[in-house]
Amino acid sequence: MTPEFSVVIPTHQRPALLLKCLEALSRQTLPRDQFEIIVVDDGNAHETAEAVWQFTKRVARQGGPLEIRYLGQPERRGPAAARNRGWRAARGRVVAFTDDDCVPQPDWLSAALVCFRRGAQVVTGSVRMPLPNQATHHDRTTALLETAEFVTANCFCSRIALQRVGGFEEAFDIAWREDSDLQFKFLELGIPVTKCPEAVIVHPLREAPWYAPLRDERKNRYDALLYKRHPDLFRERIPAYRGLVFQYYLTVAGSVLGLLAMPFSGFVATAGLSVWLLSTADLTIRRLPEGQWRWLDIKHAILTAVPTPFLSVYWRLYGAFKYRVLYW
Repeated sequence: MTPEFSVVIPTHQRPALLLKCLEALSRQTLPRDQFEIIVVDDGNAHETAEAVWQFTKRVARQGGPLEIRYLGQPERRGPAAARNRGWRAARGRVVAFTDDDCVPQPDWLSAALVCFRRGAQVVTGSVRMPLPNQATHHDRTTALLETAEFVTANCFCSRIALQRVGGFEEAFDIAWREDSDLQFKFLELGIPVTKCPEAVIVHPLREAPWYAPLRDERKNRYDALLYKRHPDLFRERIPAYRGLVFQYYLTVAGSVLGLLAMPFSGFVATAGLSVWLLSTADLTIRRLPEGQWRWLDIKHAILTAVPTPFLSVYWRLYGAFKYRVLYW
């Protein structure tokens, strides 16, 4: 019998998180014979393969067989390529995508099925990311995923819709902007994206080092690729983000102008450095956690606020050069 859903999970060397996701899928209210699970191991790790095998045996003993297929990618190519491998091997009428660090709630598949029986072609669910009491700036930024229009941590696509757009663009070889690219391809072909708030996944925040926001700036090179492929939708769908980017450019321009003008004009140098200082102070305050501040919080806020505009502008210019497109 053809299953209603094929659940595709890309993973890379996180067997413990993957097992939590699989446990949640084993508790779905949708009968097990109506969905299959496809784990795509991006890098073909022995530990992941063993974890999937042991889980499959254990869950079959406890509650009956659950079809889980393991597909190993010989080399790491990113989540977009892994998802393509998964959906092209799928047997289900609808392909459900989630990530290995997500916990689908029991009615996740059942809620989505209602939408498809009403004629939906592409469905996006709800993402919940509970914040800790002392949430960092990185936590708050990551939790913005809750308000995203379309994320591959929680979406469902008919096989026909995926075939029409050709699946994921594999040039997005890290987890950044590949979901927006897929959404934009659907919209450009007139394929509607239906919101299903009842299809819920919980995406727990993972503890990250204080310098994680600096490391993540390298993702911004893919904004150039997204803009090149979908300029109109990029401007329309990502306006608030572009406001912050403008501040980054202004900060860098102010510092460069101030330093270059020092030998020639004290007024221009002061004006440029004042722009840099005020903008950096604003970025620092935004990075402070809610509630009472510790000295360590202030230090980390300063250490991330000062270099962030320069890193962001560098990676955006890198992307513009690599993909040969002018944008900001």
